[in-house]
Amino acid sequence: MDLIDADDLAGFREEARTWLAENLPDEPRPTTPGPELRRFDEAWQRRQYDGGWAGISWSTEYGGRGLSLLQQIVWYEELVRAGAPETSVFNVAFAHAGPTLIARGDERQKSFYLPRILRGETPWCQGFSEPDSGSDLASLRCRGTLDGDELVISGTKIWMTNAEYADYCELLVRTDPAGSRHHGLSWVVMDMHVPGVDIRPIVSIDGWPHNCEVFFDEARVPVGNVVGGIGNGWSVAMSTLAAERGPAFLDTRLSSVLFVDEMIDHARSTGLLDDEKVYADLAELRAEGAALRSMAYYQAATSDPGSSSSETVAARNFFVQFLGRVSRTALEILGPDVVGTSAWTRRWLFDLSEPIAGGTIDIQRNIIGERVLGLPR
Repeated sequence: MDLIDADDLAGFREEARTWLAENLPDEPRPTTPGPELRRFDEAWQRRQYDGGWAGISWSTEYGGRGLSLLQQIVWYEELVRAGAPETSVFNVAFAHAGPTLIARGDERQKSFYLPRILRGETPWCQGFSEPDSGSDLASLRCRGTLDGDELVISGTKIWMTNAEYADYCELLVRTDPAGSRHHGLSWVVMDMHVPGVDIRPIVSIDGWPHNCEVFFDEARVPVGNVVGGIGNGWSVAMSTLAAERGPAFLDTRLSSVLFVDEMIDHARSTGLLDDEKVYADLAELRAEGAALRSMAYYQAATSDPGSSSSETVAARNFFVQFLGRVSRTALEILGPDVVGTSAWTRRWLFDLSEPIAGGTIDIQRNIIGERVLGLPR
């Protein structure tokens, strides 16, 4: 607990809190998809950049502040506490693409892409999963055929979050069909505006098109857009997944912790807190939320953001289970109002995807069992 309230973080926290009080967007984020959604997110990200609050832990060489991951967490906490927009078309750019380029990109790639992400100019999406290749990522079949100094991309990707807004995609393709499952893959920066890219949004159960299916029909990308070298895509993809399961989504986890407090306030104001079961369930969730917050600080203090570890996988696993319990408890508190249009109901519907996103919870349990407990495959 001393780590959370350390003196060297207190001044930074106060600075962040003051800036947010004076600079939050005047209007709420649009509640319907469309160009205005991207414009809103661009403006909010640019405001953060101009104020010196973009890429807290990213190198100053590329426009960040070069501070610690602990300070990055403080910024996330203050964003959530201030009620800042929780989602953005830049989430993949910050949570996946940026950390991967920092860890594995060459100097040209870093200097070109990272500042544009920080300035709120280029949303990204992720192109890993395929219709027949989800949790078994190594079985992907989307091809990247070498033609001179270009790769010709053909195939299908699915569950690509915010692809309709993205300028670039972190795309995993098979560049060596003769290679074994984990070999012959390449991680490519794909321009989503070139000919041969067909983007089709998918409406989710909560009524929002979070994801897209994308068809690549001989779309061309320069070989210079390959990150980590041709044939090394599996290794680079593991860096991406390490970011996705680790510090990159700490703001989402911290938001869920504060949501428990919101539920407690609601139960208190409606008299539900007098129900022993409701009281016990919320008390348990609050304790689990405190544990999750401690995990976030531990990760930031000990983890290498560019590599995977048993701690990041375990924390992600715990978070997914915690999130499911939070959503179900919220619906129990709502009672008959669950059939309405409550934001809590929509949250529950969206959270149904969490045990699948970023690698299913079963896959993550296998990783823990094999790499931490030493169990046989």
